Amino acid sequence: MNTLRARIILLLAVAIIAVVGIASFVALLLLREPSPARTVEPFARHIRLIADLVENGIGPADNPGRAADFELHPNPAPGERDPRGTELLEDAMHVGGPALPLVITRQSPDMPGTLSVQIDPRRWLWLKMPDLPIPQGVPLAFAGWMLLLVLGAIGIAAVAADRAVRPLALLEGTIGRIGPDGALPELPETGTAEMKTAARALNRLSARLRAAMESRMRLVAAAGHDLRTPMTRMRLRAEFLPDEEREAWLRDLDELDRIADSAIRLVREEVEGGDAEPLRLDRLVETVCAELAEQSLPVTLLRAAPVSVKAGPLALKRALRNLVINAATHGRGAEVALDVAPGEGMGEARIVITDHGPGIPPELLARVFEPFFRVDPARRQTVPGAGLGLAIAKEIVDRSGGRIEIANRPAGGLVQTVTLPVKDAAVG
Repeated sequence: MNTLRARIILLLAVAIIAVVGIASFVALLLLREPSPARTVEPFARHIRLIADLVENGIGPADNPGRAADFELHPNPAPGERDPRGTELLEDAMHVGGPALPLVITRQSPDMPGTLSVQIDPRRWLWLKMPDLPIPQGVPLAFAGWMLLLVLGAIGIAAVAADRAVRPLALLEGTIGRIGPDGALPELPETGTAEMKTAARALNRLSARLRAAMESRMRLVAAAGHDLRTPMTRMRLRAEFLPDEEREAWLRDLDELDRIADSAIRLVREEVEGGDAEPLRLDRLVETVCAELAEQSLPVTLLRAAPVSVKAGPLALKRALRNLVINAATHGRGAEVALDVAPGEGMGEARIVITDHGPGIPPELLARVFEPFFRVDPARRQTVPGAGLGLAIAKEIVDRSGGRIEIANRPAGGLVQTVTLPVKDAAVG
């Protein structure tokens, strides 16, 4: 969203600056004063006229009431020669006829120059040399004008871009606040017409999602509970079957019981979630590994760095048990390691569970957290399970603000990584 806003601001600012800048440049070209090259030739003709008058005996004495604009001296005016002005004036003199010897001198760079024109071998005509008009303040004023234009264009573009992307920003912020249960927060239907329309649409979407999720959870919970009664009757009837048939029936009933119990647990986890509280994750990991090892499961705890997180103790323990049992039963042994990695805030607690099993086909890795997912499409029950352990674990970890990642190891086997935000440094 920030990138879109920046692009809109840049587009509007460039468009405004380009239009006004081009208009200002054209106006500057039309209104600028004539260049020095265009004023030299008329001035050269003026000098030639004065030189002709002086040469014919007409001078300041003929008009005693007026101050003299020129003087006659035997030598050129003293001072430092102005090569550029002298060269320009000599070139202009050539245009109107034979050039007269002349030189422009200055007593200092900040004083006006004096033009000396040789009338004959014994006389030099001194004239006051006016500086050609150069607009001193135009470049500075134009730079200030462009700076003001840039700042104004950016301000206008920022306001226009913010108004244009405000509904998108509302959508982005709402999506970022979606809870682990997938519900959207209620939005106030205020502001501009676009904001009201976007908020109203998001609120309708939130209501429909919430109703659909509640309906799904009620359906799964009701189905799980309703299965209990016929399963109990079937279990009683199985007791009267022959021994060879009774064992098969009881195994199937146990599988149905596990599926119903796991479905109810999944729905309960989505609805209740459990209250989060600070807990020592290293002690919880040690307890889970010790309990499963006592049950003769091949579980090895490599290390457990002291760290505290905030989560529901019972729910998080259930999630870790599901993951470790999954590695121990399907992966021919589980190795568990808890470390603290750098991250946002105080860092991240990272639980890595590795095994030495066959792994999961790469094309099925994206489906491992789906309810009732099994790697074996034939669903052979060589290992007990309802296929909901990973789904329940992911639901619990997501609610705790963490994430689960599952990948195949290059050397064979599976690696399950649980990452949780650290809430406080572990003490004692």
